Formats: sequence, C-alpha cells, structure tokens
Amino acid sequence: MRTTPKLSLLLAGMALSLSALAADADRWTVPVQSKKLSNGLTVLVSEDHSSPTVGVSVVYHVGMRLEPRGRTGFAHLFEHLMFQGTPKAPKGVFDQVITSGGGRNNGSTRADFTNYIETAPVSALDSILWLEADRMKTLDFNPATLKNQQDVVKEEIRVNVKNQPYGGFMWIDIGMLAFNKWENNHDGYGSFADLENANLDDVRAFHRDFYGPNNAVLSIAGDVTPAQGFALAEKYFGGIAKRPVPAGTDFKEGLNTAEKRLEQSDTLAQVPALAAAWKMPDRGSKDQAPMAVLGELLAGGDASRFYQGMVKGRELSLNMNSLYGLTSPWEYDGPTLFTVFTLYKPTTNADAVLAAMDEEIAKVVKDGVDEATLKRIKTSMLASWYNGLESFLSRADTLARLQTLWGDAKVVNQIPDWISAVSSADVQRTAKTYLTRENRSVIDRKPAPKPAPAPAPAAPASAADKKQ
Repeated sequence: MRTTPKLSLLLAGMALSLSALAADADRWTVPVQSKKLSNGLTVLVSEDHSSPTVGVSVVYHVGMRLEPRGRTGFAHLFEHLMFQGTPKAPKGVFDQVITSGGGRNNGSTRADFTNYIETAPVSALDSILWLEADRMKTLDFNPATLKNQQDVVKEEIRVNVKNQPYGGFMWIDIGMLAFNKWENNHDGYGSFADLENANLDDVRAFHRDFYGPNNAVLSIAGDVTPAQGFALAEKYFGGIAKRPVPAGTDFKEGLNTAEKRLEQSDTLAQVPALAAAWKMPDRGSKDQAPMAVLGELLAGGDASRFYQGMVKGRELSLNMNSLYGLTSPWEYDGPTLFTVFTLYKPTTNADAVLAAMDEEIAKVVKDGVDEATLKRIKTSMLASWYNGLESFLSRADTLARLQTLWGDAKVVNQIPDWISAVSSADVQRTAKTYLTRENRSVIDRKPAPKPAPAPAPAAPASAADKKQ
C-alpha cells in the first residue's frame, strides 16, 4: 500500500444517507447496477446523490497468491509501478490530476486482489476514468522507475517489518507457519533478493496477463446515474482489448490436523506477544457467517470473551486484537486465517494464555451463546457493515471486491441476512469444527536482549593537535 490515509467514514452510527434508504426503514438495500462490456470489464454503479462526489475503485483479480514463484512481493511491487506513469500520462500526472481537484487516491495488495481507489468531486470523474483506462492499456516500462520502486518497497519493508516491534508477525509469519502450499504461505511483502531480481520482462508479463479489462471490475459510487456511469465506462474502457488470463492454480487446503508452534525472538519488543490462528471455513460455505459471528464473540473488542477473560479477568494479557488475513471475514478467495493477536504480561507464558483461550472456546462449544449476547453481537456487526458502506470510496471498493471474489456485487445486500440468521447452534458447531487445537498455529514472540550500542566514535583531533 502506498502512503495512505485510512478510509474515513463520513458519518458515525447508522446515520445512512436518506437517498440510499430503501422503502423498509429498518433495512438499507445498497443500490447496485451492473453491466459487462464486450471486452469483459464488469462495471458497477451505486447511485447516490447525497453528495456531489464519487468514489471509484478498479479491482484486478490478482494478488500475492498469484505472483510468480521466485518473485515474492511482486504483486505489491507492481501495485507501486501502476503509479509510475504511462507514455501519455508521465510519472506524477496521475496524482497531480486527482489531488489538485480535491481528491485522493491509493492502492493496496491483498492475497486475492489488488485495488486502486479514488474519491473526488463528481466533476473529476471523466479524468479519473481516463487515467485508470490509460494505465490499464500500458505502462511506462523503464529501468529507472522499476529500480526506484524496488527501493521504495524495500524501504517500506524496513519501516513496517524489519524495524518495527513484532514486525507484522501476526499476518506475515503466522501465514507462513499455518499454510502448506507456496501460494498461501510465502511472504507477500517479499524478500529483498526476489524484489531485486524482478526485471522489466516480469513487469510486462504481469501487466499483460492480469491487468486486462476481462480480469478487472470498475465500480463507481456516488453522484452518478447508472446510465451515465456505463456510458463513461464504455467511452474510456470500451476500446481496450481483452487479454488471455493464465489458468488459476489449485491453492485449496484442508484444515490442519496437528498444532503448529513456533517461538521467535524480537530485539525491538518490550513484552512478549502471541498470535494464534485457525484456518477458516471456505468462502461461501454454510460456516462462513457463523465463523464471523464467532470471531466477534471471542475477540471483537472490549466486550469479547477473550478480552474479558484474559485482559480484564485473569489479567494475563495487555490487549486483544483479531484479524482475518489482510481483509475481512467476507473477502477471500482461498484459504485464510482467523488470527488472535495479544501482548501478554511477562509474568505469565504462552501456554497459560492459550489455555485461557481454550477455556473460553470450550464454553462456547458446550453452551453456545445466550440470545441477548448473540443479538448484541449481530447488531454490532450489522452496524459496522453498513457504516463501512457509507462513504462513496469505501462503498465502491467493497462492491468491486465482492464482485471480484463472489462474482456478484449484490452479495453486499445478502451478508446482513447471513449474519442475522446465525444461531447459537451454528456458533457452537463452528467453534467445535474450526477452533480446535489441531487446526491451530501459534507463534510466541519474545523480547530478545538488545544489541550492545556501537562504541562512540573517537573525538576528532583538534586543529592545534593536527599542527603538532
């Protein structure tokens, strides 16, 4: 991801824009119209005239899982190269055009997709679509920009991983431990050697194979009608020829059958930390929504079972967080993890923390969850889901991601039903099936002694000394 302001929500709570409210006042049906161009580009429009702005997202169905072997980190490197200009719009033009009009843009790489997002006044929509179509056609492939972005990504790794306490071990290292296939278990941030070995032929091939219109989704949300959005998409993208996309590899994996444990040391850490991860149900399976509810029950904030049990109750941990790879419980195309990350007190140990987790999980397996708690959790999840769709930028991007992964952006209106339908028995079944010790991978990361400081340089000789 480039230097990024986080997606901010325009309004807090459930204050949805009136124009987007459906007839049923208790239910917001997100408007989505779709059309596929003759070159295979899927175009989505979510009409909403509550603000004279738009959010735009172009999602390509390629990410870390599909980057070439021996080129770890290449999908992320390529994301950066998409901002390095084209023969018609040289380096700097993309950012200048969008930000000078009050807009902003960014991109990010995940396991199964790479997204490019912009938000701006609606008057800039033509320019944004021209720029996105231009870099879908070709890039300015040259050694200088490749070298520059290799250095930028390497520096990003130094800042975010190598020189950072805990170094992202809860999503990089835990995935390398938990998964068995290379597509799923390599370091998507990349090794310096692989990044340096990437060449212009790799860049050209990656753009040719995965960045064609038939491997992409264009999504526009905001002050535009479907007819206007589809016409603009045809105007700027319709002339781009479709390109062959390489056949996908089989990266499916079953659940693990024996616990995996790893201990690491960290010279930058002040207290020990633990990441415990369990392989998730397949996307689209009957257990996906119950798993999302279960994750919220156990580790979704200060009211969760893990927080109340380990941070407040037993006072073993200092904090408690959870994550689903680098996305959400709804946005993955292959194996992914439900990971719990905690900083624990030096007075205890990893086994005690894991035993406390197991105890909370066992309660769910035995007793399920009472109706009042289940209702509270589902209400919280629905509020978060709708809040995340309020900004045009986030809405456009969510729709594009869902279309890419599920093949149907209207899943956006089904997910609330799936959450609402989860029962206590579903949560029990899911906990018993997936949150087992055998399916668990654990990294215990402990502070290591700090390296001795380098000796101070000798004081330079004074001018008088030099004359002697």
